Amino acid sequence: MNRQMIYGTPALSAELAKVLEGLRMSTVQVHTGDGGGTGVIWRTEGVVITNAHVARQDKADVELLDGRRLRGLVMRRDSFRDLAVLHVKAPNLPAAVTGDSRALRAGELVLAVGNPLGAKQAVSAGVVHAVGPIKGLGAARWVQSDLYLQPGNSGGPLADVRGRVIGINSMIAHGLALSAPAEEVEEFVVRPAGGAWLGITTRPVLVRLLQRTALGLTIVEIESGSAAQQAGFRVGDTLIAADGQPFETPVDLPQRLSHAVAGSVISIDLFRSGRRLTIAATLGSQAHRRQAA
Repeated sequence: MNRQMIYGTPALSAELAKVLEGLRMSTVQVHTGDGGGTGVIWRTEGVVITNAHVARQDKADVELLDGRRLRGLVMRRDSFRDLAVLHVKAPNLPAAVTGDSRALRAGELVLAVGNPLGAKQAVSAGVVHAVGPIKGLGAARWVQSDLYLQPGNSGGPLADVRGRVIGINSMIAHGLALSAPAEEVEEFVVRPAGGAWLGITTRPVLVRLLQRTALGLTIVEIESGSAAQQAGFRVGDTLIAADGQPFETPVDLPQRLSHAVAGSVISIDLFRSGRRLTIAATLGSQAHRRQAA
């Protein structure tokens, strides 16, 4: 499809300008101590969505289109879906109108608003490639498009030509922009607070296991007071399975934790200094983590 022909149609160009005006109203800039990104006003009463990798601390400043800068509290994160919920104290905010990614077809025009490399409220356009899982990232569904995303676009809206937000932009993989589908974002927003918390940061490695090469997750950080610390995990431990299920992708463990309940027990197989061990950990809650912070 010739994009120049699309934008060159006066009536359609005017309509897109109107759509983008509304989309920008519900798009915010998220400022953190170590960088920032973009967010979307999801509820008029102050609920803002961004990426988990943007809101890595417990607080972040949210800058509205009119220049107001509000303190936001991070209420919940899901590292598997790369989503975070922030709350700001401000009434009657211009919330986004959402759509359903399941109605998208390959080739449809999509729009994004973000703050790449310091440029505020920058707009980009592309077409949908597919909606579904992508190799190496587990079974999660992603809206895949040829949008050109840059640092600062993370957490911003992916919208259709009517201005309905059908995804939250997250990352680039295999040359495609990946966005969490809007309906899954909504499920995340309404999910009861206090989800499971293990309290580790890992990096993927390859390990030798029973005459074959397998995926391991080496612990590089353990949060103070976390379930992992209490259970006896150590930095340098290489995790290889959860409840007897070997890891096939780096997101298998975060995915399992995202669906677990605080107070439940997870059994982790690991290697420590060449020895294979199994540790059972009683998962903590994200709510307790926030109180401890």
